[in-house]
Amino acid sequence: MTTARDVLRGAMPPVRRFWPGAASAFISEASAVGLLATSAWLIVRSSEMVPVLYISVAVVGVRFFALTRSVFRYLDRLAGHDAALRQLAATRTDMVRRLIPLAPDGLTRTKRGSVLGALVDDVDDLQNLPLRVVQPLLASATVALAAVVLVTIISWPAGLTLLACLTVAGLVAVGWGWAAGARAERAIAPLRSRLADALLDHLGSLDVLLAYGAEQASRTRIHEADRKLRRAIIRRAGAQAGAAGIISLLAGAASLAAILVTMPAVAAGTLTGPDLAVAVLVPMAVFEVFAAVPLAAAAWRQVYASAERIAAAIPAEPPAGIVRDEPVANGVAPALGDGVVLRNLSATWPHADATALHGVDLEIRPGERLLVVGSSGAGKSTLAHVLVRFLDSTGEYRIGDTDAHAIASDDLRRTVGLCEQNPMLFDEDIRQNLLFARENATDADLEAVLERVGLGPWLRERGGLDARVGERGQLVSGGQAQRIALARALLHGFPVLVLDEPTAGVDPAASDALLTDLLSAVEPHQCVVLISHVTVPKGLVDRVVRLERGALV
Repeated sequence: MTTARDVLRGAMPPVRRFWPGAASAFISEASAVGLLATSAWLIVRSSEMVPVLYISVAVVGVRFFALTRSVFRYLDRLAGHDAALRQLAATRTDMVRRLIPLAPDGLTRTKRGSVLGALVDDVDDLQNLPLRVVQPLLASATVALAAVVLVTIISWPAGLTLLACLTVAGLVAVGWGWAAGARAERAIAPLRSRLADALLDHLGSLDVLLAYGAEQASRTRIHEADRKLRRAIIRRAGAQAGAAGIISLLAGAASLAAILVTMPAVAAGTLTGPDLAVAVLVPMAVFEVFAAVPLAAAAWRQVYASAERIAAAIPAEPPAGIVRDEPVANGVAPALGDGVVLRNLSATWPHADATALHGVDLEIRPGERLLVVGSSGAGKSTLAHVLVRFLDSTGEYRIGDTDAHAIASDDLRRTVGLCEQNPMLFDEDIRQNLLFARENATDADLEAVLERVGLGPWLRERGGLDARVGERGQLVSGGQAQRIALARALLHGFPVLVLDEPTAGVDPAASDALLTDLLSAVEPHQCVVLISHVTVPKGLVDRVVRLERGALV
């Protein structure tokens, strides 16, 4: 099982990339403290009207710390962000790699907004682990410790006072953050996902919502999700502002306390004026650096919440029913040979108790048109997903002379292709929606294959291959989407083509014409497994099999 700690470990850049930014941050913060200390000593010492020789080193020190502060702050941002963003890219790539074996059937219980939130917002939050948590804490802690040592050397009562104020500031500011903002920070990521879900549901189903008068209720859900998210963000900002205020108050208290505890030494003449200025003013610079601590604590809570959500969205192992432990793809499609053979084949959907397919014996010969019929829930779509190895199976499944279980899924899907009930069309033009099936296809090839599936006149009416299809194919009808999906499959040239309910989104009056065009466009040597709940015109298929309750009858 993937844990939040596993995610966080993966979000940290390697030491060789992380240390330049951390070292630069330390030098930059230390230079800020050194600049104030040197400036305070120089101003007070100059007021004593001493020869320039006695203050020349301090003048050089002021210039040195001013330059190093700026230079290393820039290097801190450059090196730190470079390391964090490189690791961010690696983390997101690793997430996608782990999601691919789960898609589509292993994600049936996960909302699109949750996956989108995990891949985008939650992964983006992980960059704050090195940038806003680990690096600031390391720099602040080391600089604060060094400042305490410096002040202690000048006046041990002032050093102890500074240490006590820093300790109180850390405990109070962090405690305030936990009490006032922890719940809001943990809620931001799920509330953001809930808003994304509401938006995706609304925009993806807008036509249905308008048709049934439910658009206003959906809009209300979006406003409510947005209101809760804004309220959580405001509470978090309020908690951070309160922590900053506490730090400012304690910074002033530390300087006042330094004056009180050093007065006896000044009166006794054991503490000079320049040293007094350093002991009193250094706490101000230290607390400016220390202000990153409560912000780091707040960032940590948000990062940890995001890591928990990522761990929940992406399991360490695929669930039961999903293909796992498969061989590495070699880019070679298995030969169809004598066709596809299934013997005593069974399959189960992830998170389901009942077996969806059991004891299926079936042979599909090259060039055969097979129609699979059955009532809803009989296992027709399960069979389609088993054939393309979206779902794992037990029993025998052979393609030619090769055991399908011993073939990488990517290689198997070079031989067996699937046109789903709701084909995925990208918000691009028609050309781009076809080219990923065969990227070296010419415009003439694309127009020819669209002509084969009956979209030639439609293509010319739309103005050619540059016409866009809209988000998820919103600008085309269900039948046109099926024809575009078949055109992609024909371009790829699958030896076995599975058509899963191609008329599901088509007007019944047009379903016969669509099925006729689809099956007529397929090459004679291709196997076709047609899954349909409607009657198919005579002469289009060679054989009909029926599934009932997951078994052939």
